[in-house]
Amino acid sequence: MVTLSINGVDCSYGSIDVVKDVSFNVKKGEFLGILGPNGSGKTTLLKSISRVLKPKKGMILISDKDIYEMKSLDVAKQLAVVPQETPVSFDFSALEVVLMGRNPHMPRFKMESKEDFEIAKASMELTRTWEFADRPVTELSGGERQRVIIARALTQEPQILLLDEPTTHLDISNQLEIMDLIKHLCVTRNLLIVAVFHDFNLAARYCDSIILLKDGKIVAVGNAEETLTSENVKKVFSVDTIVKKHPITGQLHVIPISRPIIMVQKSLLIHLICGGGTGSQVMKTLLDEGYRITAGVLNLLDTDHETAQLLSIPTTNEAPFSPITDEAHKANLQVIRKANVVVVTPTQFGEGNLRNLDAAKTALENGIPTILLEDGPIEDRDFTNGKATDYLSNLKTKGAITVKNIRALVDFLNNLETKNNKK
Repeated sequence: MVTLSINGVDCSYGSIDVVKDVSFNVKKGEFLGILGPNGSGKTTLLKSISRVLKPKKGMILISDKDIYEMKSLDVAKQLAVVPQETPVSFDFSALEVVLMGRNPHMPRFKMESKEDFEIAKASMELTRTWEFADRPVTELSGGERQRVIIARALTQEPQILLLDEPTTHLDISNQLEIMDLIKHLCVTRNLLIVAVFHDFNLAARYCDSIILLKDGKIVAVGNAEETLTSENVKKVFSVDTIVKKHPITGQLHVIPISRPIIMVQKSLLIHLICGGGTGSQVMKTLLDEGYRITAGVLNLLDTDHETAQLLSIPTTNEAPFSPITDEAHKANLQVIRKANVVVVTPTQFGEGNLRNLDAAKTALENGIPTILLEDGPIEDRDFTNGKATDYLSNLKTKGAITVKNIRALVDFLNNLETKNNKK
């Protein structure tokens, strides 16, 4: 069985070390993705594996044979490369480009045989490029040309396929088509595939295992769930993300969270009473507006609790799926006393979290402005036989402000902030 082993590899350009002590193993039929920011060493590592850049230290083995001690033709018979960009300045036809993949198998000064043409045709049919076999490759679209280059690689009949950002410059339709094809080849032909990616979600969807690189070193290696965590992505890319399983595909979905380039810090401290994901967008929006935020009581594992952790928002917590205890309620009231405003999001209320409305009532009684963010009838989310509805009605009677959406909430807070600064 074909294996690819990278053992303690260092790569450099002159005195600049780019890849540092990288080791991993890939076996036949496995799809490995390599992710990392620009300059992390991804492409350099791929160049080293493909014999373009000899390692300064370490070994690269194909089935226990050092590729730098093998003949170039022998390597080319086992390993094919699909580069990030393939400039073609001559008007070769698509078929002529694909036939170049037969060069490692052809005797010197010999023309392509009938078998070579059959192998090229089969590769082009598989990649749906046979239909434009006679067209100049310079006239093809980006997606069509990329499929031709993959067909050329397949025509080498390799057991290992290296791809450097195979979907760069392609639209979403072509990205999915190319990735579906590559995964199909991995499964049906039992190819060993190593690919460099920039897109978290493509890697999570198609790769069996993933390596995260930063500054030339491996930060994490494993399957998508083991590597693509919010903590790892933050460590490698310096980007906040929400990582969830997609509700339809069941695969990991990584959502980057941007922050404003220019943000004016506000003076008001906002306490959120939320839950079940109803506070997540509010948290992000208010942070972007420059407000300081606390939240509680939130159950551990609740979506809003995960968002608060990601955004470094202090929270008062309760055990997963547990009712709010006296201890958590008292801790929440202590946090609320420091707040300038309390915001209640349109979360569902049951007996377990009803004490959060009691906390809002206490805030209002202590003169803390309380805002109710409502997007529909409270009866639709009241699972307390009307107790939550009564609480909210009482809050409104005692002066709580009702807003219908997050924009209206921000406008209200900004007006309050202006008034507060004038005092």
